[in-house]
Amino acid sequence: MPQTTEQLGPKHLEALRALLAKDPTHNLYLLGVLEEFGLVCDPARAPFAFHGRFSDGELCAAIFVGGTGGLVIPSAGTLSAITDLARSLAPTVQLKSSIGEKLLVDVLVQHLGAQVKFSKLQRLFSVSADDLGPFTNPLLRVATEADVERLVPLAAACVKEMHERDPMADDPEGFTVRVKQRVMTRRTYVLEEAGELVFKLDIGSRSQFGAELEGIFTTPKARGKGLATLCLGQISRFLLSSLPRLTVRVDDANSAFASIARKVGYVGGRAQRFVWGE
Repeated sequence: MPQTTEQLGPKHLEALRALLAKDPTHNLYLLGVLEEFGLVCDPARAPFAFHGRFSDGELCAAIFVGGTGGLVIPSAGTLSAITDLARSLAPTVQLKSSIGEKLLVDVLVQHLGAQVKFSKLQRLFSVSADDLGPFTNPLLRVATEADVERLVPLAAACVKEMHERDPMADDPEGFTVRVKQRVMTRRTYVLEEAGELVFKLDIGSRSQFGAELEGIFTTPKARGKGLATLCLGQISRFLLSSLPRLTVRVDDANSAFASIARKVGYVGGRAQRFVWGE
């Protein structure tokens, strides 16, 4: 049975889309990347590539590589297929960060020379419109450019709490630009109370197949009032009016947010892992 690996090009677009659509819940992030940026990198953007593993001419697994390993994401697939892909990429890719199904990320870390500084186990939760509970907060709104100055420290606090690093110490200019880019593309939502931003969330990836939520954060002094439950319910109801499904990754150590997600209607799926390093 002939098995090959290669970088994917324009002729593989429909095959990649079909592969990812077989398991849309676990491939939502990659489906969003494919819909937003395409399969071939625009020279004006940061470089990326999709690599595929074929069996008898059929695409059976794929890996997204940003740069030379700045972000590596495996598609849903068999352990053997992702292992073959990782081995083929080992001479040219050094993994600096990755997110995806735990067993597959473990393989990437093993084969792509990762120097892991931080690792987090998660669970992928998903929901459809039929499963939503009655939680809403109509005051949740899309962030505007006028919010950026107040939003940057809120977003930085979220990263610091979730990933144990301070983006304003590592790359303050770049982080501010990324926060602003999300605001300008209407991917960040905020809740304001008494003139202060007390809650935020981001739409990390979106396509016709659904959207993945991330960066969900309530300021410490605003916790315990049910804001996260109401706001997660609100954004979920809004997005599911036009999308078939939503996902959110919940840290294994964060039982409080797991309870919130379940209350809203989300159901836990396969184990995930997030890593970043040098």
